[in-house]
Amino acid sequence: MEYPIFRRKIYSKLLKWKKESGGKTALLIEGARRIGKSTIVEEFAKKEYTRYLIIDFAYVSDNIKSLFNDLTDLQYFFVSLQALTGKALIPGESVIIFDEVQFCPKARQAIKLLVKDGRFHYIETGSLISIKKNIKDILIPSEERCISMFPMDFEEFLWAIGKDATYQLIQYSYEKVKPLGEKVNRDLMKLFRLYMLVGGMPQSVAEYLEKGEFSEVDKIKRDIITLYINDFKRIDSTGKASEIFKSIPGQLSRDLSRFRIGEVIPNSRYSRLTEIFTELDESFTVDFCYLCQDPNVGMSLNADRDIFKMYICDTGLFVTMCFWDKDFTDNHLYQKLLTDKLAANLGYVYENVVAQLLRSSGHALYYNIFRMKMGNEGKEINYEIDFLISHGEKICPIEVKSSGYKAHKSLVLFKEKYSSRIEESYVLTTKDVHKEGSTIYLPVYMASLL
Repeated sequence: MEYPIFRRKIYSKLLKWKKESGGKTALLIEGARRIGKSTIVEEFAKKEYTRYLIIDFAYVSDNIKSLFNDLTDLQYFFVSLQALTGKALIPGESVIIFDEVQFCPKARQAIKLLVKDGRFHYIETGSLISIKKNIKDILIPSEERCISMFPMDFEEFLWAIGKDATYQLIQYSYEKVKPLGEKVNRDLMKLFRLYMLVGGMPQSVAEYLEKGEFSEVDKIKRDIITLYINDFKRIDSTGKASEIFKSIPGQLSRDLSRFRIGEVIPNSRYSRLTEIFTELDESFTVDFCYLCQDPNVGMSLNADRDIFKMYICDTGLFVTMCFWDKDFTDNHLYQKLLTDKLAANLGYVYENVVAQLLRSSGHALYYNIFRMKMGNEGKEINYEIDFLISHGEKICPIEVKSSGYKAHKSLVLFKEKYSSRIEESYVLTTKDVHKEGSTIYLPVYMASLL
């Protein structure tokens, strides 16, 4: 199957890089596998350059790889490269793409000399799960600019299914805090639930558009999840990384206040698994949300890196992982999401998609737990805020509610405790836009706009 080329927001970032850099820096696209990095980069090269050359280091010959062992004669390097690939390039009008650059660390190191030479532009793509493992013996070029890429967000999904103008209405409603109307919101929630089921992996979206069968989409998602699990096994032969990855839906489903590593890897502590958690984070397959006990601007300075939650980078994958041990036909989650009958105890699915959308729109993820004395006996009770983001010099607490949106005592108490630090407070729900007092209620599909 030849997959369609989907419109992606990162294209505008590529254009900006080309205009601002003028070839003085190379561009590294960071992101998980199968999110469409190679596809969008090749599409960019086709449209924005006279000629381009792609070197896919996952499959390229040893003869081409060996060219990067000695770059003392760049003229010989370029002549040999074009001869071996059969591609003639035009200086000043061509781009060379190092695809899957993690398989040839010396090519990444060569960027410094190649950029300085100035004949061509350079773009690198690769899976960070491998990139970080393969750089200990090379010099990372300072001429390398990095940008992050994520699975398709809801707006990109709407573009893909032919609803190009829909998000303009969503954005207008958000900016004006103006209700969309019950019917419009209901229709948009149907589309958003579809997005949650299919996910933002281009292969999954393409499969849905071609066949319209969730069972076929599910097969694609299972293949991607298996690919990730196998990747983790390659970089961590103990199997701990893959076990942690697979355990994420189960931990979220129990509404735990933190990821409990001891339940996944018995007798283990975070400090003993620091490298594994770093690899999970840098793979972009997992979104970490850290506890911030002193919620204020500069939350990264106050975050407790030993206490966190983890979310799967794509909610479509997350839904499939929730019933990994069952056949598709036994999956109650699909049916409940499609018919808007998701039980309150399955609200963690909405929590995962909010984490995904906040992360892809540029926010680091933090949450807060605070204790307050309640009742005549003064008993202390724990309260939790799902997400915290910063706007300027203020913070915005966010609560996610799949049902019963009017009950959010944690948010009320948090606002009383930190009133001077808060700009806006939000409840993300399935209901239409409205405002009650100082709290703004938004449909969950507006999470990317926060």
